[in-house]
Amino acid sequence: MADGPTGVILLETARLRLRHVVPGDLGRLVELDSDPEVTRYTSYGEPTPRERYEREILPRWLAYYESTPLVGYWAAEARADGEFLGWFHLRPDRFDPGEQELGYRLKRAAWGRGFATEGGRSLVAHGFGPVGAAKISARTLARNAASRRVMEKCGLAFERHFVWPEDVLAGRSEEERAGVKYSITRARWLELGTRPAAPSGRIPAPG
Repeated sequence: MADGPTGVILLETARLRLRHVVPGDLGRLVELDSDPEVTRYTSYGEPTPRERYEREILPRWLAYYESTPLVGYWAAEARADGEFLGWFHLRPDRFDPGEQELGYRLKRAAWGRGFATEGGRSLVAHGFGPVGAAKISARTLARNAASRRVMEKCGLAFERHFVWPEDVLAGRSEEERAGVKYSITRARWLELGTRPAAPSGRIPAPG
């Protein structure tokens, strides 16, 4: 069994455990972002400096658990052995107020095994269940075909093209910043009949 930090568990699926990110995850997060293939469609392969995680990213992620305990960032572990696989988020949408935004980042060894879809579907159900979201969205670069397929498998449908702001992808042309938004409404999710089974997850108490 892999040794690693523990945190409050949000959800468990057949193969995944989504839990609070904790300070002890720092090295794992830095290692995840050091793989240029992992960050190919988020920062064009540029690694995230450890100092940025320490100073900015981790404090922001940890703050979610205090103010909005049902949404935020969640470390993804394999239930079988506790292996750290990456992270998911369900957070208030940065660009479209009133929506929740789904996202994820998994290490390369976890690709092609259905983990992104499994975790994404679980968080969509969580968003339309305990969170009470009216709409859930997800975004990626237009050329990221793999991520677009995951969005579709999670029930989201193409909504529109857009261009990422320069402060998100600094130094990149408009063509390089071309993105796509996918989304699903609660009404559509219910229509698809994708409500979760009652005992599918563990939800931390607010506060």
